[in-house]
Amino acid sequence: MIILLILGILLGGAAVVFALQNTTAITVTFFAWQLGGSLSTIIILAILSGVVASLLIVLPESVSNYFRYRKLKKENVKLEELLRKQKELTVFAKDTPPDIKTIEKIENGAIHHELLDDRSL
Repeated sequence: MIILLILGILLGGAAVVFALQNTTAITVTFFAWQLGGSLSTIIILAILSGVVASLLIVLPESVSNYFRYRKLKKENVKLEELLRKQKELTVFAKDTPPDIKTIEKIENGAIHHELLDDRSL
């Protein structure tokens, strides 16, 4: 955190030095628009407009990736639960063939909780 503060102070100081060294008045013409001001102001405005344009280009994909991530995370939880149930069925099938009641307990997660209780003892 302190590194970001120091970096911010250094960047701010560099911006002040840049602004003080580039005070020449210029006029920028773009199609029918004309913008006048100091060289440093015009350069900073150009940089800021580039940053804003870049963010507008990147933002839609970032939002879609966020929603895709959330969907995959939910799907992963469901698959982990399905895998847990399958592992329990496999363990019980090795020892004894499961009956309907045991399968229902596994589906409801009761056996998983019983195994955790036995391990805690």
